[in-house]
Amino acid sequence: MLQEQWYFLDSGHHDAAINMALDESLLNWQSEGKIPPTLHFYGWSRPTLSVGQFQKVHKSINFDAIEDYNCQFVRRLTGGSAVLHDNELTYSIVISEEHPAIPASIQEAYYILSKGLAKGFKNLGIEVDYAVPDKRSSKERSAVCFEKAAFYEMIVNGKKLSGNAQTRKKGVLLQHGSIPMSLDTNMLYDLFQFPSEKIKQKKRNAFQDKAVTINQVTNKTHTFEMLKEAFTDGFKTGLNISLKPFKLTEEQWDEVHHLAKTKYSSAEWNYNRLLKESITNV
Repeated sequence: MLQEQWYFLDSGHHDAAINMALDESLLNWQSEGKIPPTLHFYGWSRPTLSVGQFQKVHKSINFDAIEDYNCQFVRRLTGGSAVLHDNELTYSIVISEEHPAIPASIQEAYYILSKGLAKGFKNLGIEVDYAVPDKRSSKERSAVCFEKAAFYEMIVNGKKLSGNAQTRKKGVLLQHGSIPMSLDTNMLYDLFQFPSEKIKQKKRNAFQDKAVTINQVTNKTHTFEMLKEAFTDGFKTGLNISLKPFKLTEEQWDEVHHLAKTKYSSAEWNYNRLLKESITNV
């Protein structure tokens, strides 16, 4: 069977605003017919806490700790809970909602696209299962993404291995996700507000039973380049596609930088947006 050709963008490590602006720009270009379906790999130049588009942050996030850890903070275009991005490979996919391989159901679309992740983990010697939460647990909410697996996310021995989020805008599906090699749980839980230090410590201790990283599962230290190789092949095999390297033009980079400056670096988007809504609804 003839393989469909996608673009492949390896943008390297950038700050939070550039990473998020790049993903949104790819969505826009796909919507405008300027690029085919595209797989994007990237890393983070500084530890970053990203939160979902609709996540309330003023009572849950410890912004003093974010400053103390020299972290960045950004709001994603996608939904979901907060994710600490640090020693990881991050991927994103943009593809038309009308593509014959994309189901209308969000959960089923996750399943289709996660086949690339499953093959990538297999290339690292990790056999994964698909999370299928029961009705009760699927309704439970947590401010911390890796505390709970969503439908068809990757798990090993019941522990979450990657976090993913999806949105559909302008006729395009955008899915991106975090694939951590390791995770600093002390930093992670310091970035959130808790009623007491005792409760925070209890949550942190329980986290090891809910999530796991690649280095922990394999008992081996991985690098960004090792993950790129494993998951590039994983997506090609899992989605039955070929990949053509894609480099942005100077004009396209200008568009990304403008969006990063005006949106993803702005307090209006990152901090004040939902606070204003909350005040209005009081």
